[in-house]
Amino acid sequence: MKVNWTTANIPDLKGKTILVTEGTNSIGYEAVKAFSCKGATTILACRDLKIGERAQKEILAQYPDAKIELMALDLSDLKSVNQFAEAFKAKYQTLDVLFNNAGNVTVSFTKSKDGHSNSSLNHLAHFTLTGHMLGLLAKTPNSRIVTISEGEHKLAEKDFGKMMTEGNNGSSPKHIHGRSKWANMLFTYELQKRFEKEGLNCIAVAAHPGITNKNLERRLENKMSWKIFKPFFTMFGGQDAAMGALPGIRAAVAKDVKGGEYYGPDGYVEVKGYPSFSYLEQIVA
Repeated sequence: MKVNWTTANIPDLKGKTILVTEGTNSIGYEAVKAFSCKGATTILACRDLKIGERAQKEILAQYPDAKIELMALDLSDLKSVNQFAEAFKAKYQTLDVLFNNAGNVTVSFTKSKDGHSNSSLNHLAHFTLTGHMLGLLAKTPNSRIVTISEGEHKLAEKDFGKMMTEGNNGSSPKHIHGRSKWANMLFTYELQKRFEKEGLNCIAVAAHPGITNKNLERRLENKMSWKIFKPFFTMFGGQDAAMGALPGIRAAVAKDVKGGEYYGPDGYVEVKGYPSFSYLEQIVA
């Protein structure tokens, strides 16, 4: 008989250190709550510390014993990523889970402080952060890197020469976003291969949330469009952020997880459902 994996299956995380990028809302917020209430010291890294403080207070109101540390991290600025990494390594000696969660879902062209399209930072910022954290991860037994992708990787045009460009070359914001999510998958797959080659006691895993009300609402920048669409979303598909966070949470803490796996909802076309897995090798090969 099938058993659905939920937060009730999370093991005791006391003594663990888990870093979640942009854990102030949606999937990241649910992950911070799930990890911290099970005993992990959870670092909530976010761009806006005031919003981070509000998220921290909300979780502590529910779980007074939760251990949540706030740290400033602006993933749209690679200088901020570098500064954050140095501050983190000065404070923490181990890292059990790096939860690469933050992602830009804008449907219009915008530029980061470094001149990249914001969607490209779905990959570049986490690539940079992961590189900084590899030393800590390598010396922490049974550590993990979990990178949150999205189903849009299936629609991506596999042309990385256009990944960070715009204009009349055929790259729409949707195409750039999809390629950045495809890059997340390739990055995780290659990380796992290198961990195995070097014999490191660390695994790389990917996950996606399906379609959640929060990430869909963020995509529909026109709030009137969301008001019109929301009843159909509720009736026919999608799920709340707590359900959407489960694949990533399972990838981060379940004892049976193996490197190179890809977690997502088990429902029709992976839109919603409880977390199950496939293999990245089958997807990216």
